[in-house]
Amino acid sequence: MASLNDIRSTFLDYFRRNGHEVVDSSPLVPRNDPTLMFTNSGMVQFKNLFTGVEHRDYSRAATSQKCVRAGGKHNDLDNVGYTARHHTFFEMLGNFSFGDYFKDQAIPYAWELLTRDFDIPKDKLLVTVYHTDDEAAEIWKKVAGLPDERIIRIPTSDNFWQMGPTGPCGPCTEIFFDHGEQIWGGPPGSPEEDGDRFIEIWNIVFMQNEQFEDGSMRALDMQSIDTGMGLERIGALLQGKHDNYDTDLMRSLIEASANATSVDPDGPKNVHHRVIADHLRSTSFLIADGVMPSNDGRGYVLRRIMRRAMRHAHLLGAQDPLMYRLVPALVSQMGQAYPELGRAQALITETLKLEEERFRQTLERGLRLLEDEVQDLPEGAALPGDAAFKLYDTYGFPLDLTQDALREQGRTVDTDGFDAAMAEQKAKARAAWSGSGEQADAAIWYDLAEDHGATEFLGYDTEKAEGVVLALVKDGAQAERAAKGDTMAIVVNQTPFYAEAGGQVGDTGTLRTETGRARITDTKKVAGVFLHMAEVEEGEISATQPAELEVDHTRRTTIRANHSATHLLHEALRRALGDHVAQRGSLNAPDRLRFDFSHGKALSPEEIDRVEEEVNAFIRQNAAVETRIMTPDAARDLGAQALFGEKYGDEVRVVSMGTLFGSGKGTDGRTYSLELCGGTHVRQTGDIGVFVALGDSASSAGVRRIEALTGEAAFAYLSEQDRRMGALAAELNTQPGEVLDRVQALKDERRKLENEVAQLRRQLAMAGGGAAEAPKAREVNGIAFHAQLLSGVTGKDLAGIIDEHKAQMGSGAVLLIADTGGKAAVAAGVTGDLVARVSAVDLVRAAVEKLGGKGGGGRPDFAQGGGKDAGASDAAIAAAETVLKEA
Repeated sequence: MASLNDIRSTFLDYFRRNGHEVVDSSPLVPRNDPTLMFTNSGMVQFKNLFTGVEHRDYSRAATSQKCVRAGGKHNDLDNVGYTARHHTFFEMLGNFSFGDYFKDQAIPYAWELLTRDFDIPKDKLLVTVYHTDDEAAEIWKKVAGLPDERIIRIPTSDNFWQMGPTGPCGPCTEIFFDHGEQIWGGPPGSPEEDGDRFIEIWNIVFMQNEQFEDGSMRALDMQSIDTGMGLERIGALLQGKHDNYDTDLMRSLIEASANATSVDPDGPKNVHHRVIADHLRSTSFLIADGVMPSNDGRGYVLRRIMRRAMRHAHLLGAQDPLMYRLVPALVSQMGQAYPELGRAQALITETLKLEEERFRQTLERGLRLLEDEVQDLPEGAALPGDAAFKLYDTYGFPLDLTQDALREQGRTVDTDGFDAAMAEQKAKARAAWSGSGEQADAAIWYDLAEDHGATEFLGYDTEKAEGVVLALVKDGAQAERAAKGDTMAIVVNQTPFYAEAGGQVGDTGTLRTETGRARITDTKKVAGVFLHMAEVEEGEISATQPAELEVDHTRRTTIRANHSATHLLHEALRRALGDHVAQRGSLNAPDRLRFDFSHGKALSPEEIDRVEEEVNAFIRQNAAVETRIMTPDAARDLGAQALFGEKYGDEVRVVSMGTLFGSGKGTDGRTYSLELCGGTHVRQTGDIGVFVALGDSASSAGVRRIEALTGEAAFAYLSEQDRRMGALAAELNTQPGEVLDRVQALKDERRKLENEVAQLRRQLAMAGGGAAEAPKAREVNGIAFHAQLLSGVTGKDLAGIIDEHKAQMGSGAVLLIADTGGKAAVAAGVTGDLVARVSAVDLVRAAVEKLGGKGGGGRPDFAQGGGKDAGASDAAIAAAETVLKEA
């Protein structure tokens, strides 16, 4: 019996032999179709090739595409486990032609693969075609020899595929397998078509037309092929099963669940095993593709799937978390075809375990509440909507989980009452939010969040994605369109643009629609809504348009490097200065980083050097930067550092980087940096490049600030410093390595010369300041008084000159005025025997007033001051004489 892995390989090998490029499955989160919650078919990743927007180096492709249908327009969640062919996760086998072959080759490929390679009996197959597609019908007759009664013409949209109301479209042909008369059901198009006798196994779309808004069509210039065949469905057929859950892959997962719970896989509780097996695949693949459980968007759908599986594990009697223990069985079955499962196995395991531990704490209480509510209801009565809402609001039970639990009792839920309770809560929340002190016009963002939900951020693993323009907001009000030159905030349903938060600046880049282009100058977030601050540069942009969003890659790269560097810097500071160091703010901009931290004094040069050296050591380690989702309490128990003053929700992202080696007993292999952070980061620490600390300064009381550079900015800074050092060395006529010694020698030489110059100035001043002879002291009120205007000396020379005059005089007072380019420096001295009669301070203040200055001060034996006008020196000397006369 061929396994599902064998069947997948046979399909891909067949088309590889026939000139097709075997293309890897795209992620479950579509980057090129914002209308989809998850990738739900093989053609999603090729949409732009079909429309001609994108071109690749191949025109034929084949894939096995992983798909999820559990939210949005395609939601099979309620039926999973209870039917033979419904899944939340499935694989879609497909072959594609982009303007290469068409019907005349697509149909023979399908017939040959099914009847030769898969050895399906020809007489068990029949097909449908669109009722006007005579060409396809004739090819089936020619290639397969099918009679008219086994080529069924269908006039409905079941056999006419459309990408949307407008755009590429075309007829399709579906291939069915007849399971035999023993199973009830009729062929497609008959009243009994919903039976299980005739099962569709393959659909081939002939993309040959383009439809316009007025309903008209024209033939496409590039006619293409898009096919889809569910691996689980064809697998069941080839393995002789009528139920997808009986295939080898699904059976292995069901038995893993049975072994873990000791519950018969085929007994009365078999539906629980089926749900667990299906949901194990969808949750694991979603986590591997970057989706994490949350309270909105894709993360909420993931959480619903998880909790549905966990309730079924509870019904199997599992006392401890079960799902995470089944991950190895899944990786064993599918890890070779999808290596991302193996790479993410640790993350999948940890996420499932954490979510189940948290949910189990509320599951029993919630089920008891449900039981209490039901026991008073009449037989078969629906659960009141307010009771279902209480389960949702208090215990985190999604409505569909409550409906699933009641299904086994034959009950339903009053969904109208549930919706009314939800609307009432939203009204209360809006009233409370409107009065929370936010800016007056911000209520519009709450309205948008309420109407459309929070913006989904895709930017952790992509810088380019598609979204739908939900709103344009200009001058505080919504607008239908914006034209060239207009500035506004653009809201989309999903975005790769990071909104300013946690010290990281908002992204910039470009938003394009079919009719215009806008430059995104900043990204902010209010009430969960991302605001793309934009200016229209070409054409116009309208609400409801699909849009391509592309982040400025170079700018984002430098921001990521700076943000990751702040994490390393934080830990290096803690290790260098002590555990009291805590982040008090940061800036992660494209050109630099800034980090504020608690510390009471300036860092020494040696401490800065140590921190810089340690950060660069972990950059060179080139360790992977990893993120995990957990509760804030679990993160703190793990030792993660949190941002001071930051509010955290039920889940946080924990970013870890670097590994300790040889740091002491018990530390080897321990994570170096572990922080709660919602920002974007490098993939490896080596991507930071290099780290250069520019210095330490005071930010506020008890808070220091380090500014630094990384990557190209750091390299440019170091290159400039090296250039300057080279220029300085050349100027000093020495080698760069000897500049410090040369500068020290020059400083010593300058100090010696300054001393010599000061001595010469004093000698010159004592000799008369350049005059033929120095003025002699005169007697004023019995006090010898020497007063003189000097040139060629500075204010700081006056003290030494006054000391020499006082020594020569023995007893007396001295007043010296230095002319410093029109301004005046003045000093006075009084010998010790006279300070009781006269103060040098009084002499200086009297002189300063005449020189156009204010104040002056010092000691009774020496004082200094200054003025604006050295030309008034005679008046200043006379004022000093007056002080002496009155002494």
